[in-house]
Amino acid sequence: MNKGKTLFALHLMLMLYSVSGICSKLAGQHSFLSMEFCLFYGIVILLLALYAIGWQQIIKRLPLSVAFANKAVTVIWGSVWGFLFFHEAITIGKVVGAVMVILGVVLYARSDCEGDNG
Repeated sequence: MNKGKTLFALHLMLMLYSVSGICSKLAGQHSFLSMEFCLFYGIVILLLALYAIGWQQIIKRLPLSVAFANKAVTVIWGSVWGFLFFHEAITIGKVVGAVMVILGVVLYARSDCEGDNG
């Protein structure tokens, strides 16, 4: 698997990881140990198990530092999910923060690529 495909797979895994936050919040909206709580909590455990397996496959193919630098995009996914599912506001502060996260990931990735060529 080439590096581009691996990075794409990493971001799919990070999106999956962020979806567990949706289910966690939904579980918290129900009574403890109710059927709905158990359903959403079970989905959280399933998603985290799938993420853990995928994460192990990703770090076999990418340096750990690159994988962890990209993990910051889960903040952006959290904002997107909050807006779409919970009608949370997207503020200018959140947009500035998201841009800073993206720039940080891009800068780190570029410095990693330059290190490979040098």
